[in-house]
Amino acid sequence: MLVLALDTATPAVTAGVVELTTAPSDPPTVRATRIAHDARKHAELLMPGVLAACAEAGVALTDLDAIVTGTGPGPFTGLRVGMVTAAALGDALDVPVHGVCSLDAIAVEAVEAPVTGNLLVLIDARRREVYWAAYDDQARRFDGPHVETPAALAARLPELGVGATAGGAAEVHAGLLGRPVLSPAAPSPAALVAVAADVLRSGAAPEPLQPLYLRRPDAVEPGARKRVSTG
Repeated sequence: MLVLALDTATPAVTAGVVELTTAPSDPPTVRATRIAHDARKHAELLMPGVLAACAEAGVALTDLDAIVTGTGPGPFTGLRVGMVTAAALGDALDVPVHGVCSLDAIAVEAVEAPVTGNLLVLIDARRREVYWAAYDDQARRFDGPHVETPAALAARLPELGVGATAGGAAEVHAGLLGRPVLSPAAPSPAALVAVAADVLRSGAAPEPLQPLYLRRPDAVEPGARKRVSTG
């Protein structure tokens, strides 16, 4: 099974072609990956990355069997680029599109290293906040995702039993959190597919794509115009 994996929940604009066998014991195999880093150019960089990954893998878009996309949490504009692209490609190619939590994909790869205690995954949410979720040493999420300040999150670490951190904001706030920082900083194509592997192999219909914005967008509809008195 050939799967296109996308994620734009972080400054990393990620696209990759991943092969998944029917054997549950076989990990996903990456055929090609394209990752660009620019938090302001998700829309410009994603499709060129998709096409370049497909070209390197020696497959056409029509050869794909499924698409997996990160659903965040992430900033509104960047996150929807990946999800809309995945949905549009799925519709055009008539293949299923599966959404996975982007933090889950980071956790799946991070726990490949030995983890003492639980794992905290956190990425930048802007506005001096972070998106975060907590996982056990098998990458099973037991809290989150949430959005809050790093200081408020640091106060939660003892109750969460955190022994290590991962994600793009982990290194930035390493001094405050006081825990070892593990790779990766962003979801990889293989990890995105690994999160969705069971449902991909089962052939089950995907759930509707639901973006994890966690807070309302900055843009709002304007209110009614105020009446101006003439005298």
